[in-house]
Amino acid sequence: MKYLVTGGAGFIGSAFVRGLLADDQPSAVACLDALTYAGNLENLAPVAQDPRYGFHHVDIRDAAAVDKAFAEAGPEVVVHFAAESHVDRSILSPENVVQTNFNGTFNLLEAARKQGVQRFLHVSTDEVYGSIDAPDEADEDYPLVASSPYSSSKAGSDLLALSYWTTFRLPVSVTRASNNYGPYQFPEKLIPLMISNALEGKKLPVYGDGQQVRDWLWVDDHCRAIRAVIEKGKPGEIYNVGGSRALPNLEVVQRILEATGQGSDLIEYVKDRPGHDRRYAITSEKLEQQTGWKAQVDFEQGLAETVAWYKNNPEWLANVRSGAYRDYYARQYGR
Repeated sequence: MKYLVTGGAGFIGSAFVRGLLADDQPSAVACLDALTYAGNLENLAPVAQDPRYGFHHVDIRDAAAVDKAFAEAGPEVVVHFAAESHVDRSILSPENVVQTNFNGTFNLLEAARKQGVQRFLHVSTDEVYGSIDAPDEADEDYPLVASSPYSSSKAGSDLLALSYWTTFRLPVSVTRASNNYGPYQFPEKLIPLMISNALEGKKLPVYGDGQQVRDWLWVDDHCRAIRAVIEKGKPGEIYNVGGSRALPNLEVVQRILEATGQGSDLIEYVKDRPGHDRRYAITSEKLEQQTGWKAQVDFEQGLAETVAWYKNNPEWLANVRSGAYRDYYARQYGR
């Protein structure tokens, strides 16, 4: 099968590409990425020499560039990760989030429809369900109550993608995952930010009282779930992907401090962000029943491996913080 992966140089996208090329399943993998601040070709260095891998420097907001990439790659399966995915950035600059997450998804759906792809997997988020009171968990039919420009743009793109199955019979499936973590994650999300600050003895900023609850999902477990949906899931269906490990943010921060040998004096409580959801909670029962998928890596193991990876890769961290990682693209593709 020929795959086209959007956002393939990002955190989750690159993990998916690396995993896909680790076996003999795909005949070709075309990676599309705009290489904005979080897109980093160093994340794909382990597969850069694989003859099945190809990179296309494409902004999905550019319909002509998207069409050209589809024509060149001829994909049978599209996995769509590309998104502006940080809530804080969506609050500061909502326009770019909407243009990328909604209009960019439209461009991809149109290109896939014209190309006649066999499967289109749209990757979304549990944030579309909004804050959920305990002990409830959202299944795939739970109402959408998006609270930020980011989650609203994802909810809109979910519905748009599903409409292409209803209207055009483009075989679209949607996955909604909980908070991912693991190696190669840009240090703006909670876990990589706290790890990188703790390793340098810097303050760890915690929003509000730190009691916001999130479910944590090991990135490679998420990638396995996506492949399970591609292979066994049904077009027109939504599948939640959770790690079944919900923890308050403050507890996660405290565990990171313990793992890095730092004290709680580094915690700095800061003003909560606008519209901050209190609790996310989803059930993955549908995915488990239809595909046999289950999360394999528990949080303790995953966090230990993540902390170790950041400790052992200070150069990667310094490069992404300084923007020097973009030089890799210039060196590789400048000519």
